[in-house]
Amino acid sequence: MTTATKTAPARRRRAGLTVLSPLTAWLTRPLASFHLLLAVFGLLTIFGLVMVLSASSVDSFTKDGSSYSVFGKQVVYCLAGLVVFYLALRTPVKLMRRFSLILLTTCLALLVLVLTPLGTELNGARSWFVVAGISFQPVEFAKVAFALWGAHVLVTKRGLMNQYRHLLVPVVPAALLMFTLVMLQPDLGSTITLFVVLLALLWFAGAPLRLFAVMLLGALTGILALAMVADYRMARITSFLDPLADPMGQGYQAMQALYALADGGLFGRGLGQGWSKWQYLPNVHNDFIFAVIGEELGFVGCAIVLVLYGTTAYVGLRIAFRNTDPWIRLVSATLTTWLVGQAIINVGYVVGLLPTTGLPLPLISSGGSSVVTSMLVFGLLANFARHEPEAIAALRSLGPGRVGKLLRLPTPAPYRPPARRRPARPTTPRSRPGAKGSGAAATRRGGGTSRARGARSGPGSRAQTRGGHR
Repeated sequence: MTTATKTAPARRRRAGLTVLSPLTAWLTRPLASFHLLLAVFGLLTIFGLVMVLSASSVDSFTKDGSSYSVFGKQVVYCLAGLVVFYLALRTPVKLMRRFSLILLTTCLALLVLVLTPLGTELNGARSWFVVAGISFQPVEFAKVAFALWGAHVLVTKRGLMNQYRHLLVPVVPAALLMFTLVMLQPDLGSTITLFVVLLALLWFAGAPLRLFAVMLLGALTGILALAMVADYRMARITSFLDPLADPMGQGYQAMQALYALADGGLFGRGLGQGWSKWQYLPNVHNDFIFAVIGEELGFVGCAIVLVLYGTTAYVGLRIAFRNTDPWIRLVSATLTTWLVGQAIINVGYVVGLLPTTGLPLPLISSGGSSVVTSMLVFGLLANFARHEPEAIAALRSLGPGRVGKLLRLPTPAPYRPPARRRPARPTTPRSRPGAKGSGAAATRRGGGTSRARGARSGPGSRAQTRGGHR
C-alpha cells in the first residue's frame, strides 16, 4: 500500500470534520436549541400551508365554488395557533405545573360533555364541539394536559419509583378513565396517541422494562377485542393485511395512496400537478396529505418532511437532556415522543406499514384542533429550551437577544431544587455519656439514617438519568 493510499482516508476524515465543525460549533451555543426549534416550527408551518392549498383546491372548488375555502380556514387556525404558541412561550414553568391538575380536570369534563347532546357527531364519532361555526376536539388538548399532570405526579414521587403502587397510581387509573371516555366517542386513533403519552411518561420516569411488556401485551389484546366488536375496525385490519382483496372497497384508500406515492417518483410531478386530489383519494388534505407530498414533490419532498420531524425529535430530546429541572425533562421528552410518534403513525399507514387510524400529520394536515395543539406543543418546547442552564446564564448576562426583544420574552428564572427535609429527631431517651451500648446504638441509628437517605435519593437519580439519556 502506497503512502498516498494511506493518507487518502485521513484526508477524507479531515474534510468531513471541516464541514461539520461549523455545525458543531453552532450547536454548542447557549440558545441553539431555541433557535433550531423555531426554525423547524416555521418550516413545518409554511410547508403545511402550501400543501393544504395544493391538496384541497379541487375539493374546495367542488363544494364551495372557491379553491381557497379550506386553505382560508387553515390560515385562521394557524393564526390562532400562533397566539397559543406565544402564550405557551411566555407562561412561567411553575405556573404550568401548579395548574396542571386543573387543566386535566377541565379536559376530563369536556370529554364527558362531548358525549352528551352538546357534542357534535362527525364521520361517525361524537368527538367535536362546534361553537360559532368553529369545531374543535377536546381530546387533543387532553393529551397535553395529561402529559403536564402526569409528569408532575411522577416527579413528585421520583424517590418511590421502585414501588409499583406509587409508580402506577394515580397516573394509570387517570389514563384508563381517559381511554374509556375517548373510546365511547369512539376514536381509536386518539386512544392510541394517549397510550403513547402514557408509555413515554413511564419510560422517561424510569419504570422497569417488564412493565412495558405487560402494557404492550394488554394494548394489543384490547385492540384485537375492539376490532372484533366493531365491523369497520375489523375491515381496516383485513384491508391492511390484504388491500388487494377489496381494491374498490375497504382497500381503496390504501391502494390510491400507494399509487400516488409511486406516481411521484424521485422528484414528483410538480407542485399542484398531482392527480390524487381529483376525487381519487378521500381525505387527501387531511389524513393522507403525505401521499400528495409524495406525488407532487416525490421522494425528495417526503425525505424533507421526514428530516424535519427527525430534527424535531433531536431538538426535543436535546432540550430534555440539557435541562436540570426534572419536570421540564420529563414533559419535554414526553411531548416530543407524542408529536413525532403521531407523525410516524401517519406516515406508516399512508405507505402501508400500519393500519389506517385517521391521525393527522402534525402541522401539515388540515384541521383546527390538530394544528393548534401542535403549535401549543412547540410553544412549550421553546419555553423549555430557554430554561436550559446555559441559556439562562446567557440571557441574564448578555440580554434577551434579537428574538427575545422582538417577542418581548421575560428572562427565565434558574431552577432551584426543593430543600430537603431534615430527619426527625429520635424520640428515644438519650443514653448517658459512657453508658454501655450507647456507641453501638448511635452507630445503628446513623447507619439506618444513611441507608434510608440513600434509598430515597437512589431511584430518583436513576429516573432523572434515564429520562435525560433515552
